[in-house]
Amino acid sequence: MTKIELEFRGISKEYLGMYFEELGAKRITDTFPYIYEGEGWSGQLISEKEMVITSTFKVNAIQVRFLAADEAVLSELIKNYRFKTFRVGG
Repeated sequence: MTKIELEFRGISKEYLGMYFEELGAKRITDTFPYIYEGEGWSGQLISEKEMVITSTFKVNAIQVRFLAADEAVLSELIKNYRFKTFRVGG
């Protein structure tokens, strides 16, 4: 089993969980750590904290763990997940 942890800022845990579901996972738990099981892989929302940028600008930061049967599956999972979290400025 291979794994990697990433941090996502400014995206709610509801959306991050929904992205796992859109990739074919089923939610297993309803509290931290939120666990999502897919075929040959798993995603976990481990924790959430608030990042203070300035006195008026704050964002959330969520630790996300990706686990997969092998490196190829993990690489594909992360690529697809990052595509869902990509935000274009405007």
